[in-house]
Amino acid sequence: MYELVLTRRRVLTGVLVAVVVLLLAARFLLHGPAASTKLERPIVGSAEAGAAPGVGGAAAPASSPSRPVVYVVGAVRRPGLYRLPAGSRVADAVSRAGGLTRKADPAGVNLAAPVADGEQLVVPARLPVEVAGAQGAPLPGAASAPAGPVQLSVATVEQLDSLPGIGPVTAQKIVDYRTAHGAFRSVDELDEVPGIGPARVEQLRGLVVP
Repeated sequence: MYELVLTRRRVLTGVLVAVVVLLLAARFLLHGPAASTKLERPIVGSAEAGAAPGVGGAAAPASSPSRPVVYVVGAVRRPGLYRLPAGSRVADAVSRAGGLTRKADPAGVNLAAPVADGEQLVVPARLPVEVAGAQGAPLPGAASAPAGPVQLSVATVEQLDSLPGIGPVTAQKIVDYRTAHGAFRSVDELDEVPGIGPARVEQLRGLVVP
């Protein structure tokens, strides 16, 4: 009887050992390939490829271009420091500063130029008329003086209008007189044009030729 009980215990022990071995083998077969697939590299261009792991397995933040900080001063409505998006132009900085004032000189600043971080942008103001004239700067609305004597027999209305004391109306009268009487034979003939007297002829002498 004792030997029969001992034999049963040995059989049960052997069965338990066999079951444990089978379970271990099954676990290895099931989890082994899955673990290897986790080591495969992500597809290039996928979201996993763009998120490279950083320290501790955390995703490293994507680097973004720096936003420049510029100092806008001069003839703008709200001078000050402004942070702009990357790739901004001077026009963007001026717009952030409230735009140009009525005294600003748009020709004095290149609005299409790109801005750089730490740059100071100065928008100049227009010079007063008397100061601009003293410095030789062209005055707004002022007609440029002719480079040489104006030839009365072929000059256009615009060229005649550029002469001192001759406005567009008188310039048209000179052209009408020329059309009616032919080419000018002398500067003194201007005295025959309505609206031009001897004093005006003397003022124009040296600036015009027949």
